[in-house]
Amino acid sequence: MKHAELDRRAIADLILDRLVYDKEECQRAYTASKDRIGHFYVDNLLPEELAMSIYELFPTQEEMVLKKSIRENKRVAAQMDQYHPLLEECIYAFQDPRVVDLVNQICGLDHSYPDENLYAGGLSSMADGQFLNPHLDNSHDKDRDRWRVLNLLYYVTPDWQLENGGHLELWPEGMKGEAITIESRFNRLAVMATHQASWHSVSPVSRDDGRARNCVSNYYFSDVPLREDDSFHVTSFRGRPEQKLRDKILQFDAFVRMGLRKVFRKGVRENPHVYKKK
Repeated sequence: MKHAELDRRAIADLILDRLVYDKEECQRAYTASKDRIGHFYVDNLLPEELAMSIYELFPTQEEMVLKKSIRENKRVAAQMDQYHPLLEECIYAFQDPRVVDLVNQICGLDHSYPDENLYAGGLSSMADGQFLNPHLDNSHDKDRDRWRVLNLLYYVTPDWQLENGGHLELWPEGMKGEAITIESRFNRLAVMATHQASWHSVSPVSRDDGRARNCVSNYYFSDVPLREDDSFHVTSFRGRPEQKLRDKILQFDAFVRMGLRKVFRKGVRENPHVYKKK
């Protein structure tokens, strides 16, 4: 079967094989970091030819939605029926119950749910000059029923180097500490915890040849938060340590939007970043 014709179960089988092989190492990494921002990553997740097919079939930036502000500058896509079927099959392979269960085991979770609506998930792409400032993800799903607990990021751009930027940054000590950089290497899956203190960002991309850092993303949700002190919060941005003025503006922005959510429980408007299946 050609790679572009693989379905989600077949891709899930491949993901399972790789995670099972590295399960103990992943558990050690997550356990060692869970008191701050729990995380682990796995390289060479899928056969290289399949990973290349996913990259080659990725939509162009012009085919994706631009999100640009002082908070972020990136392209996203969640309406998966507009793109090649392999991309949707790849996304939902991470939602296979067997994959979810294994990731739960690695992270020591009793149970979590994948998100078929792809709320804030799906595809993302960042080219030269694009970025994602330090932030906390919205604490809940789109209906505010379940807690967001894990973020799964699968990177598919080949030959992506440290100097190109576009890497995941974890800020376990907040903006006053040093960031932990997890490179967005080709065919790497990164998994991180999301909770009240899981500040993270994507470093600015610096690559002028037109290529973009492409990522397939999923969130898992739970009936209970990861931490006992977790409370509801909207997506909240901060400035990077050197961005003093931007930091003040973004903190005020988060304060205002949090106030609005106290009045309008599900927001002033519906978040368009969901997969509206026909």
